[in-house]
Parts: sequence; structure tokens; C-alpha cells
Amino acid sequence: MARLPRSVVPGLPHVVIHRGLTGQSTFVDDTDRLAYRQALIQAARETGVAVHGYGLHSDEVRLLVTPSAPQSLGTMMQSVGRRYVRTFNLRHGRSGTPWEGRFRSTVIDAPEWLMRCLQYAESCGAGDPSATEWVVSAGDPRCSSAGHHLGLCMDEGVTEHALFWALGNTPFDREVAYRRVLMQALPQDTIERIRNATLKGWALGSPAFAKSIGALTGRRLEPMARGRPALNSAPTQRSV
Repeated sequence: MARLPRSVVPGLPHVVIHRGLTGQSTFVDDTDRLAYRQALIQAARETGVAVHGYGLHSDEVRLLVTPSAPQSLGTMMQSVGRRYVRTFNLRHGRSGTPWEGRFRSTVIDAPEWLMRCLQYAESCGAGDPSATEWVVSAGDPRCSSAGHHLGLCMDEGVTEHALFWALGNTPFDREVAYRRVLMQALPQDTIERIRNATLKGWALGSPAFAKSIGALTGRRLEPMARGRPALNSAPTQRSV
């Protein structure tokens, strides 16, 4: 079955998931994560992609980004892959790729979903209330962009979205507000909706949002309704 073309809408935020091969770590330690982060920063600058948040998990990468052109996102991820895989394999004496396949992504309705997607990218697990401790542990907090959003470090690779700035009038206000966000675990159904939409390429938002983005991209961005279409039950008139 042919793959559907990836839908990328310039100027709108997208969630990205790049999964590792089953049974193989994409990051062995923080040195690997920092190598990936550096590759991400360089590639994002070269391709015009704003990185709003990221989480470098042991088995996958999660990103929240806004591309500036239709081809920007794919070009960035290809560049990151080339740079990181070379470094990873040389360091660990491996060959091939640690990734399962191509990355998955979807466009999101920012006012409704951006903060939840940022939390999803940066948190360590499904609804884990200890996520903040994970991202700011004794290791380098730059393994996730949460350290930047909590005011614990300055991350040159992060471009804060306007909706993050809306959390408060000062950096301190925004940091306090976002700490409250992180400490409230995402509901499991919210996590599943973000993940399913990203892995399947469905727009993350209302049906009206999905239809509007589908009109822009020329492809359907929401699942079809289950079951057969309803039959027209109106009686037909017989000609005399």
C-alpha cells in the first residue's frame, strides 16, 4: 500500500515522532542526546524550522516545530539523521540506523493543542507526574527543552512560541506557569490522541480545522467515519 504524502503546512506548528528500532536504544547516554541536540540545532537553522520543544527519550524523539516552507521539515529531519547516525555509529561501533523508519508528523491547531503537545514532548512518560524531575535531573537538562522553559538553562536551539509567551508577562511568570503545567499529568486519552494523530498523519484539532488544512494540502486529514454510508430512505416516485 502506497504511503500517503506527508502534509506540512508552513507557519503552523507540527508534532514529530521518530521512533527507534525495537529493542535498540536511540540514545545510550547523555552524550548521545547532546550530539542529537547539536545536530537538531544546526539542521533547524539551515532549513528554517523553529523548534519550540523537544524530548530525547531512550526509544524515540519527540519534537514540536514550525516549518517555514513545505519541504523544510523533511529536509531538517534528513539532515539530523545523517549527522546523528554517523556520530552514533562511530561512537558505539555500530552500523546501520537506530531508527525504525521515516519520522511521523502532523499539523496541530495551536490555540487548543500547543501547550499539551509541548508537555507531551518534554514529559518522560504517559501521564507521569514526576516528569519535571526527569527532565531536570542531575544529568544535562538539555536532554529536553523543559530546562529552558523552566528557566534552568538557556537553550539556543529553542524558539518560544507566542502561546508560551502568553503564559505570563515576564520570564519568571512564564516559568512558574509552565512548571504548574508540567506537574499536572496529561490525561491518558489526550496522550493517545496526540500520539495516534502524529503516527497516522491526521490533523490534531477540531473537524473544522482538519477540513480547512485538508483543503490547503489537497488530502484528507481526518479518519473516515466508520460503517457504510446511510442509504437515502426517501421514497421514490413512480412515473405514471
